[in-house]
Amino acid sequence: MLNLSRRFGAFLVLPVLALALAACGSSDPSPGKIATNPAGPAAPPSSTTTTGPFVQQAEQKPCVAEVGPGPAGAPDVPVKVGPAPTTLVIEDLKVGDGAETVPTSSVTVDYIGVACSTGVIFDSSYKTGQPAPFALSGVIKGWSEGLVGMKAGGQRLLGIPSDLAYGASGQGADIGPNEALWFVVTLNSVS
Repeated sequence: MLNLSRRFGAFLVLPVLALALAACGSSDPSPGKIATNPAGPAAPPSSTTTTGPFVQQAEQKPCVAEVGPGPAGAPDVPVKVGPAPTTLVIEDLKVGDGAETVPTSSVTVDYIGVACSTGVIFDSSYKTGQPAPFALSGVIKGWSEGLVGMKAGGQRLLGIPSDLAYGASGQGADIGPNEALWFVVTLNSVS
């Protein structure tokens, strides 16, 4: 039995070796293939796409400044231009003096949101002229975590990494897969 395994062992090793070499990929960036880095492992498939010749998903693109004017009365969104946030960014632009939010709070806010990689304003309560009421437990994690501790009357900048926003699925036409988001949120009331 031992002799058979030695004799046929080479036949088992060669296919495994061929599969391993094939799995290493190629550094040839031909359309329809995922590029690999000859100096290291390939990026995971979730960070690249094979639609067209290497169209990058939003997580690989840096943040750009807000483009175009916002709706009437909306503040500018001071996007941090450069690499997309990988952790939640919370910056009080104005500290409020009213009731403070807790994870179980319901709030009424005015907000404007910008996609990191395009600078496009994708949503805003200023478009309708009506503040938005919601429970912190019913929104994306970037908001439910980013608004805790905020006081009514305050205004806060949130930089939300994609995993605390809409992740790989994106949302609508303006929030692509793995898109980081920037918001300015004005907290009108807390209950």
